[in-house]
Order: sequence, then C-alpha cells, then structure tokens
Amino acid sequence: MRKAGLSRTTNETDIKLTFAVDGSGVSELETDVPFLNHMLDLFTKHGQFDLNVQARGDIDIDDHHTVEDIGICLGQALREALGDKKGIKRYASVFVPMDEALAQVVIDISNRPHFEYRAEYPSQQVGSFSTELVHEFLWKFALEARITLHVIVHYGSNTHHMIEAVFKALGRALDEATLVDPRVKGVPSTKGVL
Repeated sequence: MRKAGLSRTTNETDIKLTFAVDGSGVSELETDVPFLNHMLDLFTKHGQFDLNVQARGDIDIDDHHTVEDIGICLGQALREALGDKKGIKRYASVFVPMDEALAQVVIDISNRPHFEYRAEYPSQQVGSFSTELVHEFLWKFALEARITLHVIVHYGSNTHHMIEAVFKALGRALDEATLVDPRVKGVPSTKGVL
C-alpha cells in the first residue's frame, strides 16, 4: 500500500497526518476548520484515498495557518507515498459538476511544482471560511507534492457548490493520475525519472 504519515509542529499549528493513495475513501478529520473538514472528506471519498488529519492551529487569528499547513502536510505525504512513481498513469483531467457549478482539475505528477488557478467566487466567505484559502491550500499542496496542478472553475453561482466541485474533481483526478497502469514500464517519462 502506498502510504505516508508525518507530523508538523510550529508556533502556529500542530498537525498529524496520514495519507494512503490506495485506500477505500475513509477519512478521519479533526481540525479547527469545519469547512476544510468537509472539503477534505469529499476529496478523500471521491479519490478513494484514506486520510487521517489531527490539526490544531491559531484560529483565534484566522484559519490561514491551519489551512496552509494542512496543504503542506498533505502534499508532502502524497510525494512520499508515491515513492519512485513507477507504473503510474501520471496525467489526469477531470470535470465535476455540482448542481449549477462546473470545475475542472488537470494534474501532471511531474516533479515540477506549478499551480494555475482560475476561479471567481460570488462571495468571499462560506460560513466563516474565507474563499481565498482555497488558493492557499491548493498552491501549497501542489508545491509540496511537486505536481503540476491546474484548477478551473468554469462557472457557478453558489460559492459552496463551486468549491465542492473543485475538491471532488481534485480527488478524482489525483486518483486517476496515481493509478498503476500495467502497460507502463518504469517511470512514464522519456527522462527516466520523475
């Protein structure tokens, strides 16, 4: 099983996280950010991963550090769990609708961190959650996982639905890109390494 666990403790957050690429869609999430819990649960379920996150942070200031550091930890865990990446499909492009909203996530497990984000939300908050933190989470995740990640929200009128479509698409795209394809011999790159 491709799996990794890690801890990260700073003056701002204390995080313990385990992530299994080859899971069954089970999440155990205990963070101070309820909306992020909801999004990570969707990501896990639709990607068929297993994810355990125990996180505490300085939410008396705001949710920024907690969201950012969970993105960092999840990216590092993904990178470690994938190891040498032999046999993986590497690429994926997934569209996911959520009622009136449509999101697209395109992934290359490239060992070249890059993030493109095209999303305009009707509101800047979902409950107490700031929508700018979606960008922060995804960027740090892509950076630490060392993947190329493109996220496009094509349209929508409900901010919650739009963000939900992003996390569902992220789970499905990452699942597809990390699948082991028996036709792939070694690493799927002419360089011979990823």
